[in-house]
Amino acid sequence: MTRGVFLAALTAVIIWSGGPIATKLAVNELTVWTVATLRTCLGGLVVVPIVLALRIPFPRERRQIALLIGSGLSSYVAFPVLFCFGMTQASGTHGVMILAFLPVLTGLMAHLSERRLPHGLWWLGCAIALAGELLLLSASKAPLGAASLYGETIVFASTLFLALGYVTGGHLTRSGYPAQGVAYWTVIVGSLAFAPFVSLVLTGSDLASASMIAWTSLAYLALGVTVIGYILWFRAMARGGIGEVGLVQFFQPIAGILIAHILLSDPVSPRLLASGALVIGGIAIANRTKAG
Repeated sequence: MTRGVFLAALTAVIIWSGGPIATKLAVNELTVWTVATLRTCLGGLVVVPIVLALRIPFPRERRQIALLIGSGLSSYVAFPVLFCFGMTQASGTHGVMILAFLPVLTGLMAHLSERRLPHGLWWLGCAIALAGELLLLSASKAPLGAASLYGETIVFASTLFLALGYVTGGHLTRSGYPAQGVAYWTVIVGSLAFAPFVSLVLTGSDLASASMIAWTSLAYLALGVTVIGYILWFRAMARGGIGEVGLVQFFQPIAGILIAHILLSDPVSPRLLASGALVIGGIAIANRTKAG
């Protein structure tokens, strides 16, 4: 993985790390359906003029079209809906712990879809990075019984769809279709899927009373998470490989805590530093060789 690829993937992960905070602020005032629908549709409204201005073509090959539709529906419809619903039942800590497996799921799906097995160093690197995640999450004092098994199951299902969206989008970029086109057109596909529900969402009573905080959070989810983050991510996967770049997602919980430290003055503990060292070391080990 080159430095440019790593920086692009890391920037996307840092942007995404603010997503849970923005989602929480939004769902405090808006319904789950409102947040899930508008975060995708607002992103679609932003990218349509860009697609027209840049004349980014829709893929013509049947396989590319299937990959595009699969990535759009997985990343921008199934994931936001299931994740929002699941987090209404599961605790925040357990939700983060489930999402911590996303890099492993992404890597496994990528290797299986390419009909190849991960190398031993890939497994070792994943194990070390995951140990760093669990070390960080073990600091939470949230009670084990506070989360609903039903909610956690839905969150895990959403994670599977998100990994599937990453892998299908990554395969599309590696087939020769530009990463920019994948990022833009998948948002449009998701927006079209939500289109029949927009009128119901816009007439909801929750929008009338929404504050500037809720609208700002939606804007961040639509522009930052949905558009900018995915452009950087798909470009990184196209150049660095799906399984290898996917491991950078292990940085997401750490980035979230660092953002909380910067914005909320939360302390940076020795546990966080140790966790970061394990994650960085695990990614370095996993990327020393390609899976074979």
